[in-house]
Amino acid sequence: MTVRYDFEHIHLRARDPEATATWFERMLGAEVIRSSPGGKPRIDLKLGGQDVFIAQADASVAPAPASPYHGLDHIGLLVRGGLDAAVADLRAKGVTFTMEPKEIRPGVRICFITGPENISIELLERS
Repeated sequence: MTVRYDFEHIHLRARDPEATATWFERMLGAEVIRSSPGGKPRIDLKLGGQDVFIAQADASVAPAPASPYHGLDHIGLLVRGGLDAAVADLRAKGVTFTMEPKEIRPGVRICFITGPENISIELLERS
C-alpha cells in the first residue's frame, strides 16, 4: 500500500475571527461558513476550493512575525480572469500590496498582498 497525502485545510488564528472572515469574503470572495458545533461558535471559510478554519486567539498567542521568517511563508491563490483586473479591484478596496505585479518567468505573473494578522498572500496568473 502506498501512503498518499491530500490537502485538507489551512488553520488561522485571529484576534477577531469575524473581521478576518469578513476581510476574506469582501476582498477575495471567500464563502463564510458559521456553525456552532457543540454549542461553541465557529467561523470557517471556503477559499479557492480549500477549507480555512479561523480560531479565536487570546492574549497568550504571540503576534504574527515580521517577514521574512522561518516556517510557512505565504498562501498562493491562482487568479482566473486576469491578474490586472484582480489588482485593480483589490486596490479599489484598499488592499495593501507588498509586491507589485511582475513577471517572474515567461507566462507567470505574481504579486503579493497583506491580509489580516499580517498574512502574506500571493496572487498568481499563468498564461
